[in-house]
Amino acid sequence: MTGFARVAKAYAGGEIVLSLKSVNHRGLDLHFHLPPDLEWLEEDLRAALKRGMARGHVQAQLSVARAGGPGAPALNRPLLEAYMRAYQEAAGAYGIAGQPDLNSALRTPGMLTTPAMQDEDEDLRQAALGAAADAVAVINAFREREGAAIAAEMRDRCRNICEIVARIDQIRSGAVAVFHKRLREKLADLLKGAGMDPQRLAQEAALLADRSDIAEELVRLRTHAAQVEQLLAGDGEVGKRLDFLLQEMNRESNTALSKTGGLGDLGLTITELGLAVKSEIDKIREQSLNLE
Repeated sequence: MTGFARVAKAYAGGEIVLSLKSVNHRGLDLHFHLPPDLEWLEEDLRAALKRGMARGHVQAQLSVARAGGPGAPALNRPLLEAYMRAYQEAAGAYGIAGQPDLNSALRTPGMLTTPAMQDEDEDLRQAALGAAADAVAVINAFREREGAAIAAEMRDRCRNICEIVARIDQIRSGAVAVFHKRLREKLADLLKGAGMDPQRLAQEAALLADRSDIAEELVRLRTHAAQVEQLLAGDGEVGKRLDFLLQEMNRESNTALSKTGGLGDLGLTITELGLAVKSEIDKIREQSLNLE
């Protein structure tokens, strides 16, 4: 799920700023962008984020604004002097008039240096963990608002599935007698002259009709749709459980579609409605990837 948070925390040496940006992902995929002298914080931050997040591709960026004093940026004089000499030598060699630009010089990497931060600074660690906890709370508030809207849409689609299934069931009930009749006629043609008992013929037709009936698949589709709504109404992580349930719904709809042959126009209508069910399932699955 998507979201953004930026949190600043003061500590004894200055201020720490943590930014989190989250986009959709099937699992929890954490990526950290830390200054080299703060890389020792990564494992602590990773553990803190895992405690509050279960899914999402998350970019975490950390920076420190140090207070004035020993930690303030200092001019790298040897590098500046080398820069000036190189400029003068190049100007003389190529006959270029002009003076070096100090702003350009100061933007040279390494021209302004900051003393390395003391390793394992406990004040800094606590500030970073506090910033992580606050940032997770902020980004989860974004995600909860988005999740509520997604869950409402998924409930609507579940209701659509139940309505379509009810229409298929009505058609199926009316088509059973037609299917029995066509099977008896077909079997009679195939066995013409074979001397098969009419009662046995009727039994075989009934057996084939039962095997082609989709009543059980329709019942399971209704049941699974109700379970989706129950999951959305419950607490805790639902994304992975929804994914499994939607696979089952898709399997039931495929089975129902495979059984609708031999019903003529009624079969075509059931097929169209079955495809509509599959479309709703696919749309729910797309949205389920956005939920934890």
